[in-house]
Amino acid sequence: MSEDKHTYNVRVDWTHDRVGRLTIEGKPEIAVASPPEFEGPEGIVTPEDMFVAASASCLMTTFVTFTKKMRFDYESFTVEGEGTLERVEKGFQFTRIVLKTRVVVATDELVSKAERALELAGKYCLVSNSMKCETIHENEVLVK
Repeated sequence: MSEDKHTYNVRVDWTHDRVGRLTIEGKPEIAVASPPEFEGPEGIVTPEDMFVAASASCLMTTFVTFTKKMRFDYESFTVEGEGTLERVEKGFQFTRIVLKTRVVVATDELVSKAERALELAGKYCLVSNSMKCETIHENEVLVK
């Protein structure tokens, strides 16, 4: 396959009520359902959860990519994502995602590198760039 094009395949089989089974070849199956606010059961991953999680996890992997290219280490990385789902003309839609990122580095000299890697990760995260809602980044870099 060309390096300019990649394909990702998933399968969802309905099991009961508003619940299904998400299968991605070679990976653990995940139960998926409508969220409780849309008459789904409690405690099951929803498409809405995965939408926000896709943006947050892409930011993490893109950050890691840039830290490797920039050749610096960090002590920890955490990102918390909050997606806002609102009623719009065509039903409900995510209108924004806020990604609150916290990176801990070992020395003051690494702060600017971590800030730059976060900036680049926010700019080049392919998942967030593919979403039509606004993505806001709130970054914090701390020295251990």
